[in-house]
Amino acid sequence: MSLTIKQRLASTQKLNLPQIVPPQHKHHEVAFSSGPDHSSIQPCPPEVVFQNYSSGEVCEVPVVLRNRDKVSHLVKVTLESSPYFQLVGPSDASRKVPPGLSMTVHVLFTPGENKDYFHQLLCITDREEFTVPIRAIGARAILDFPGQLDFSECPVKYSTQKTVLVRNLGNRAAHYQLSTQSPFSVTPAMGTLAIGDSMQVTVGFQPLRTGGHSASLIVHYDTGEDTHTSLHGRAVDVDIRLDRNTVTFGKTYITRSNRATVHIHNLSNITACFQWKAADTQEQEDQLKQYHRLCQQNKDKLSDFLKEHRVDITSQEHSALLTHTLQTVRAKAQEDPMLFYSDIFCLENLSPGRETRQPLLLKGEGLGPQLHFNLEELNIGEVLFRATHRYEVILLNKGPLKAPFSLLPPTTAMGSCFTFLPQEGILAPNRLQTIQISFCPTILGEFQEQFCFHVTGSPEPVALTIRGCVMGPNFHFDVPALHFGDVSFGFPHTLRCCLSNTSLAPMSFNLCIPEDGLGEPSICSFIQMFKITHPSWRKGAQGFMKPREFEINPCRGTVRALGSQDIEVTLCSNTVREYELELVVGMDGVGKKLLALPLTARYQHFSCTHGEMPPAHSQA
Repeated sequence: MSLTIKQRLASTQKLNLPQIVPPQHKHHEVAFSSGPDHSSIQPCPPEVVFQNYSSGEVCEVPVVLRNRDKVSHLVKVTLESSPYFQLVGPSDASRKVPPGLSMTVHVLFTPGENKDYFHQLLCITDREEFTVPIRAIGARAILDFPGQLDFSECPVKYSTQKTVLVRNLGNRAAHYQLSTQSPFSVTPAMGTLAIGDSMQVTVGFQPLRTGGHSASLIVHYDTGEDTHTSLHGRAVDVDIRLDRNTVTFGKTYITRSNRATVHIHNLSNITACFQWKAADTQEQEDQLKQYHRLCQQNKDKLSDFLKEHRVDITSQEHSALLTHTLQTVRAKAQEDPMLFYSDIFCLENLSPGRETRQPLLLKGEGLGPQLHFNLEELNIGEVLFRATHRYEVILLNKGPLKAPFSLLPPTTAMGSCFTFLPQEGILAPNRLQTIQISFCPTILGEFQEQFCFHVTGSPEPVALTIRGCVMGPNFHFDVPALHFGDVSFGFPHTLRCCLSNTSLAPMSFNLCIPEDGLGEPSICSFIQMFKITHPSWRKGAQGFMKPREFEINPCRGTVRALGSQDIEVTLCSNTVREYELELVVGMDGVGKKLLALPLTARYQHFSCTHGEMPPAHSQA
């Protein structure tokens, strides 16, 4: 906003292509070298901007229209009638611009007052229409916020503030709104600042996690513009510690208890209040408060909400917390401090007013169902692609408790190729269960997959690792290459080869010649024998798209295990060239080029009179 009109024009670096609109009335076709989706005329600047002007002052900006095409174009520039904008250009209404050259028009602006104006130039060529926006920026408020504000290192979960003196350097009163994102905050959030006045803005930084934090302080002006100040800060842990991080209780008889003592030391230079919390993080605590609020409505809805947010309600600590929450449904959700609660462990002095807060891990020993596989890892070695393989493993219950088990669905693509039967059941103490495994791989390469069975009452699932390698199909051609030799225009020539599958599984294939043309099939001399003067015969393959000169029969199919498939490749030449291409073998879901057979041929020219193609029988 501090630049003059000329300075703003000189600072324009990025030249965007204008939005093209096809002309409504097009009387004739015009040849052009660039594609129809690209602009042939490049305006510079792409947008005309006037700023820092005075009422009644005449301002001028030149607009250069450069022809970036390879042919000349007739260019006409118009401007709708306006009391503020005037177009000054060539004496004639339109001008033909040669390739690489340009024409210049001038836009004059006479403002009535210091406010915003909008208009546009309309540029019409013999193949397209586009507009060049004209924007006049009037009086604006400018609050001189710094481009960056760095808090450096600050204690985590502690509020650090910086105060910035901001002045309105613009020529209009600033009606503003300030906003940012957590863990940053800003006050005041909104207000008005007169021209030349100053104010204090306080930016706060209260991170809940250690590490670097970044956000933007956004100033929203009533004129619609925004400015951004980069906020940075780094949160670190201060020296607040426990004399030990883990308390392990030995085996304890039912109805008896053990006791241990933990000391907390605050060695930092800040005051920090502590509480023993039920959740590991602030995010989990916020979720648990939401669970608390939901449980006042319906217990079943609460359980569904826990599952939806992937909270394992079968784990002991979350189950105890859920029980505690349901017992306090009458308490207000936001007033609940969510202090630590457990049916097994208890802490005295949950909140005595001391000045630290640190995590403490409580460990105890509890035994659930003892379920195991007869092996930890199953190595199936090399297996065939898309062939079904079957295996068996044994699931053993070595404990005194019955063990309900269920398969946790695999989450990987290779894991979904395995099938387990049964997937769930109940295994009695000292019994075993045979698990049938089927595997039909659809992905090549080595793999290692871990499958887990959830066991009710056990904190950890039972895992089985399966490793191996999926081998792809093995196939080859019976010839090293297909050499068509000398070929003539319009005379089909067919060669044969055989594709053999040496693997023990069927192979679905597709054949193509990637470098062949994408146009219509090539012209056969027998079809054109009685149409020798037809334009297509004279032009041959000189159209916009190369003809399709090769035909593959069959181009796709399935070769049985240890079987083969005869392939015919027919070349009908329509171009003067030497052919060096490849017949490519692909498989859906495996690869587009698993095998390639070289194809060679050379166009043989026959002498003709009057530039005509000889009749078919003379070439035969």
